[in-house]
Amino acid sequence: MSLVMYMHPFSSYSQKVKTAFYEKDLAFEAKLLDGSEPVASEFAALWPIKRFPVLRHGEDFIFEATSIIEYLDALEPGAAPLIPNDAATAQTVRMWDRFFDNYIQYPQQRMVYEAIGRENRQEGGDARWKEALETAYAILDDRMRDREWIAGDAFSLADCSAAPALLYADWSHPLGERFENVRSYRSRLLARPSYARALNEARPYRHLFPLGAPEDRD
Repeated sequence: MSLVMYMHPFSSYSQKVKTAFYEKDLAFEAKLLDGSEPVASEFAALWPIKRFPVLRHGEDFIFEATSIIEYLDALEPGAAPLIPNDAATAQTVRMWDRFFDNYIQYPQQRMVYEAIGRENRQEGGDARWKEALETAYAILDDRMRDREWIAGDAFSLADCSAAPALLYADWSHPLGERFENVRSYRSRLLARPSYARALNEARPYRHLFPLGAPEDRD
C-alpha cells in the first residue's frame, strides 16, 4: 500500500512535507499538480477545496501539511520522531510549527498574492507585510540565540515548517544583518540533507517566483 502525495515541488507546504518524508527515508509516489491531466481532474475529485499537499494512503486521506507529517510520524516514528515523545516538548514543537505557518508564511504569501493580483492590495501594501515579517524575525532571532533547532534538541516538525518558510520569506523581504541568529538558523535548515533535497527538486521552477528568486544563492 503506497503513500501518494499530490503536490508541486515549488510549493512551500509541499516542501515541508517532503522534508519529513526524506528525514524518515519513506518512499512515496508524487502526483505533480501543474494543471495537466489526468492528475488535475483526479485531484479535484478527491479534494474539491484544491489546496495541496494532500496524502492518500490506502483508505486514509490526510490534508494540511502539519497533519500529514503527524500521520507519517505515527506511521513510522523511527529512532528520532519529528514530534517528540515528551509531551511538553511536543507541545513546544507544535506551537512553533504554527508560528512559521501563521507569522512567517502568511505575510510572505500575502506579498506574493498581491504581486500577482490574486488578492486586492490592502491598505499599506507591502509595508504592512514587511513590518509583520520584521516583527516575526525579531521574535525568532531572540528564540534562536544559542539554539541549533527551534524546539528541543533535535530536528522536528517545527524545523520542517521553518525551512521553506524562511527560504521564501528571505526572498520576499530579506533578513537584515541584525537578525544574525535567524540567518544562521536558515543556513542550517537549507543545508539539512532532507530539506536540501526538497529544495534541489524545486530548482527548475525558480523562475515562477513572482518577486524574483535570487540568482546567486539558495
